[in-house]
Amino acid sequence: MELAFERRGSGPPLILVHGIGHHWQAWLPVMDRLAASRDVIAVDLPGFGRSPGLPAGTPYTAESLADAVESFCAMLDVREPHVAGNSLGGYIALELASRGVVRTATAISPAGFWSRTELLWCQGVLRAMRASAVSRVQATAQSETAVAGALSRLLAAEPVTFLGAGLLVAHPSRLGSVALAAATEALATSSGFDETLDSFTGMLPPAPPKSPITIAWGAHDRLLLRRQAVRAARWSGQRVKLLTDCGHVPMSDDPELVAGVILEGSDPRSPA
Repeated sequence: MELAFERRGSGPPLILVHGIGHHWQAWLPVMDRLAASRDVIAVDLPGFGRSPGLPAGTPYTAESLADAVESFCAMLDVREPHVAGNSLGGYIALELASRGVVRTATAISPAGFWSRTELLWCQGVLRAMRASAVSRVQATAQSETAVAGALSRLLAAEPVTFLGAGLLVAHPSRLGSVALAAATEALATSSGFDETLDSFTGMLPPAPPKSPITIAWGAHDRLLLRRQAVRAARWSGQRVKLLTDCGHVPMSDDPELVAGVILEGSDPRSPA
């Protein structure tokens, strides 16, 4: 499947997968660090960012999105890449590891390890953030016919507060106005958002992995609370790395730490 993507660097291929409502630019704080020793390919999932939606009749689930990433890799002739993902992208990374089609998988605060109450909290927060982003884009667009035309106005419109960034990152001020405005546009215009979020209700942890995996969790994750890391550790049979002073989307909180975890997890010497 054709997906929008950004490719940088050289070395072993490393696919980066964002979370629900986001886009490949979520990885910008760490991309150049990773690209120094990896062939980094950051993708927009189907129905998110600039990627087209899934084919008509295909449901939006973590598994179908994983199918699209696997198909995308085949289209690029990227065989057995390393993969790293955040949130929904973390689940997708683990799903690909369970299929044995990736060399390694690094999952940062992966979805799917919640209790019923924690799932409802996650869905409620994300729906509220989506509604806020849509309202903000519509309000700032005014008579503009394209969302892109409103972007310059978004930059001046209380960038930290309107996205509820404090629920996603530990240090909202490190995001920057341009990144925050672009993320708001991505959230507001994600055609796959609602169906994907609804599919979380039936989401269970993936099958046991066939490839080496690393799981990391933000110590200050307010969306998928860090106690879910305990369940992820039980599922994986290994210790979960705690990302100190980081939130749910930790790439801007501590780029060096996050890049280091991904580089370690995608060590070319890792067994196939």
